[in-house]
Amino acid sequence: MWRFSRSSGPGGQHVNTSDSQVELRFDLARTEALPPVWKERALQRLAGRLVDGVVSVRASEHRSQWRNREAAAVRLAALLAEASAPPPRPRRPTRIPRGINERRLREKKQRSDTKRGRSGRDWS
Repeated sequence: MWRFSRSSGPGGQHVNTSDSQVELRFDLARTEALPPVWKERALQRLAGRLVDGVVSVRASEHRSQWRNREAAAVRLAALLAEASAPPPRPRRPTRIPRGINERRLREKKQRSDTKRGRSGRDWS
């Protein structure tokens, strides 16, 4: 459902008569357009943004209502795509190769010896 209102910000003579701000409301809880799995996922992920199962997106960055309508539609599509996307595959833990660990410890020991050699304890 589309709603239009006057945008905030500076303007000229035309500003008090044009309803260029766009609010697009999508009833996510009652929609039949999404598969049930996607719908459940989106309802869970957008729970903080929903008001009675409805998600709303606002656009007012353009001066024309038409461009704001396009921006709101794109924003809503992106929001729903991100919310209904499948979760990422779990990361498989990998072991650090033994050679890398041994090289790190060897370099650490060399650095330690270099620093120990700088102290002037044994010079006199």
